[in-house]
Amino acid sequence: MKAMLDAEGLSLVLSGREIFHIESLTLHQGEVMALVGPNGAGKSSLLRTLALLEPPTPGTVHFDGVPAYRNGKHLALRRRMALVFQEPLLLDTTVQRNITIALRIRDVTRHEAARRAEKWLDRIGIAHLAHRPARRLSGGEAQRASLARAFALEPEVLFLDEPFSALDYPTRKALLNEMGELLRSMNMTALFVTHDYTEIPYLASQVCVLFEGKIIKRGSISEVFGEALFRSHCLTPWETI
Repeated sequence: MKAMLDAEGLSLVLSGREIFHIESLTLHQGEVMALVGPNGAGKSSLLRTLALLEPPTPGTVHFDGVPAYRNGKHLALRRRMALVFQEPLLLDTTVQRNITIALRIRDVTRHEAARRAEKWLDRIGIAHLAHRPARRLSGGEAQRASLARAFALEPEVLFLDEPFSALDYPTRKALLNEMGELLRSMNMTALFVTHDYTEIPYLASQVCVLFEGKIIKRGSISEVFGEALFRSHCLTPWETI
């Protein structure tokens, strides 16, 4: 399979402390990988580095075969990605304009931006909220708006950083079901960070376990969850349900 993200010798040092050190990590086209581990393992920092928001110190990241930090190419490559965080980070305007503004920033025409906004608001199930101010949304509605905005960008790689952890259980389960079906139907390439292992089967086919800044296991769900090492070192501390 084609490698969409390929990292080698990747480290991040902040304030003199090494947050993580990754020998190698590859995310293939059409693959959804869950990045798991206890709090403080470096999951979100690794996601931000792979998403080209945080330069490695040192290491290399290739996106679709292109070295990201050669000649400042990371700025253009970011436009081929989308991110959804735990906090929706919506602008203080309507739901629809949150999507169209993001598209216009990426030089999408006004007509096409309106078309994509309408399409994804409907597909994510919040078309009736198109003209509602973002500040008046519930937590679940706001996260749906954030997801609609990300999908409307038509990213080649989608990064999800614990986007469901702040939601109540019924809302979270509904969104997980819908997102899993959507990712599979689109053959989307995605990296999904979570501290809650029960979310993994809904979205991911591969699991990467980060522990104390290092990858200690990678494989299918059955391979990883069947390992005594995973259960003894990672599962118990961050099991939430």
